[in-house]
Amino acid sequence: MPELKVPVSTGDHIQGDPAARVTLVEYGDFECPHCAIAHGVVKRLQHHFGDRLRYVYRNFPLTEIHPMAEPAAEAAEFAATKGKYWQMHAGLFENQRRLTPELLAELGERLQLDSDELASAVENQQFLDRISRDVEGGERAGVHGTPTFFINEQRYAGAWDFENLARALESA
Repeated sequence: MPELKVPVSTGDHIQGDPAARVTLVEYGDFECPHCAIAHGVVKRLQHHFGDRLRYVYRNFPLTEIHPMAEPAAEAAEFAATKGKYWQMHAGLFENQRRLTPELLAELGERLQLDSDELASAVENQQFLDRISRDVEGGERAGVHGTPTFFINEQRYAGAWDFENLARALESA
């Protein structure tokens, strides 16, 4: 079973108790329709497990088939510098069907982010190094598509519906 090659660190986007016994790491793509479904599953898992689950999201934009995935990741990383990563993350997935540069600007406005700074960050790929590190770490761990999950550093190979993931998390 492939293992996570880059350990979770304070540089990651993390929700939940840092001391939780179970960590779920997702490599995802903001434009991937399967990741949008997984987003809802993860929200249910977080509600179900509460403090027993730590969740980590890492970028893995499939740019060859999802042209807005990398700009969306740039927008999320920009929002992170303003303390609003998870709000942007949720907004991107909840509005994924209309993922456009205009949506990025709209979400930025909703989160009271400077629209010129956001547009510049996306256009200039200000966070490309950060996103590339996530992708490289995923590739080293055998990630080829999204979503890909790791539970306590072990790749999860089952179905990523609520019941199967919850069972795997319970076992961990």
